[in-house]
Amino acid sequence: MENYFKKMIRNVPDFPKKGIMFRDITTLIEDKESFRKSADALYEFSKKMKIDKVVGIDSRGFIFGGILANKLDTGFVLIRKPGKLPAETLSQSYMLEYGEDTLEIHKNSINPGDKVLLHDDLLATGGTARAACDLIEKAGGIVVQVSFIIELTFLGGKNKFKDYIVNSLVSYDSE
Repeated sequence: MENYFKKMIRNVPDFPKKGIMFRDITTLIEDKESFRKSADALYEFSKKMKIDKVVGIDSRGFIFGGILANKLDTGFVLIRKPGKLPAETLSQSYMLEYGEDTLEIHKNSINPGDKVLLHDDLLATGGTARAACDLIEKAGGIVVQVSFIIELTFLGGKNKFKDYIVNSLVSYDSE
């Protein structure tokens, strides 16, 4: 299946800057067959895990995160950039290549002990998803799985998730 999904993902050279090969999932989700197959494949990773909540990272993590929550019969929780959530939030800062960023979650969106599946579209260096895991745990949740559409293995992001089950539909070993 990995080769099927790779064929459905558009490669955009030199985006957002020269030397970067952008892996664009919009072509995967625009096609109804590959969209369904990818959602089904992600569900297969977690269907036996007794998940209480699915958490998606803004914004592409919302696409499959919501579908997974529906398929797993759970609630869906948003993690967003600061100032985007209307009620009281918890926040987690993390380092970027050039500076710092912050993620937020509604304070009462996760109950203590909730078993959580975190989903995002892409695992690169792992900074954003690692911060999201820390934020979920700060809220009292237990991260039991982290899933992605794409993993860029050459960037080593998976090393930040040694205590978690990590799954992705496709992996790329180079730009």
